[in-house]
Amino acid sequence: MEKLYKIGIIGTGAIALKHAQAIASLANAELVGLFNPNPSSAAKAQEKFSVPVLSDWEDFIAIPDLEVVCICTPSGMHLEPALKAIQAGKHVFVEKPIEVTLDRTDQLIQAAEAKNVKLGVVFQNRFSTDFIQLKEAVLDGVFGRILMGNAAINWFRDSNYYSSSQWKGTLTYDGGGALINQAIHTLDLLLEVMGEVDSVFGKVRTTLYPIEGEDLGAALVNFKSGAMGTITAGTSLYPGYSERLEIYGTEGSAILEAGKLTAWNVRGMEPPIAKTEHKAASGSSDPNAIGFELHAKQWMDFLQAIETGNQPEVDGPKSRKSLELIRGIYQSSKEEQLIRFPFSE
Repeated sequence: MEKLYKIGIIGTGAIALKHAQAIASLANAELVGLFNPNPSSAAKAQEKFSVPVLSDWEDFIAIPDLEVVCICTPSGMHLEPALKAIQAGKHVFVEKPIEVTLDRTDQLIQAAEAKNVKLGVVFQNRFSTDFIQLKEAVLDGVFGRILMGNAAINWFRDSNYYSSSQWKGTLTYDGGGALINQAIHTLDLLLEVMGEVDSVFGKVRTTLYPIEGEDLGAALVNFKSGAMGTITAGTSLYPGYSERLEIYGTEGSAILEAGKLTAWNVRGMEPPIAKTEHKAASGSSDPNAIGFELHAKQWMDFLQAIETGNQPEVDGPKSRKSLELIRGIYQSSKEEQLIRFPFSE
């Protein structure tokens, strides 16, 4: 009989509900409880979930056979509950970004290694069938020597998105704005196919909303391979367009939009793009527009890593790379100069 993993979630917001749906779809996983330290918030959240929502930490962590804890708190509040779960011997699956600074990230990575528990970070877009096809083609040299990789996350959020939240757009709890919250998914994909960063020059601005973080950003990236790349990102770009990843090589190019290959042009090769009548889901104008299917695929990968002892597809060190790039863009914007990698904040 396949082992049944009992999972608890810390946090009761919209993303916690996506994870609850993903867990419910798996034969080897069971959601057994959620934790919100505010008794009033926990009580209100109870109607959304079919399992207990607890406000006492000791009650939550003592749930019988609880083995995995999923962190769905605001980004800058990942470290403390994750450390407590790790110290309790639980495997930890953290929503992106892993944390909001490199120092807090490194504390989390080191704690998991010291306790010998698995640490995974949610970058579910890596599990898109079309992205996997693109990545394998790059690795196989289908596009030749890679010359350029561009990421465009030109999204829109209305004023209510920020005004209705106490943490979104803040430096302490969100870490910034459009880059670290929205764009990080596509930047993770960019780095996965383009490799290590050598340097970056970037600029961020707050143009539309009264937030601490940026709602607009752009950067020029130099990769260690010799390739170049560009990044544009925003939450002020009406009406919001599907996120886009472009890869160009000496033998051809491909474009991924909202997780779907929309262009594939290689010399002497027919494009292997399946025609579909369905528009891919994107959070370009609505953060709740995404489904939970890719989350479920990543949950399967994470639980398999626990079962086999191997590393999950996205562990702490891998997830750190996109955060380092974003923190480098922020530092470049602040200092108005090129930032070389690796760097210290």
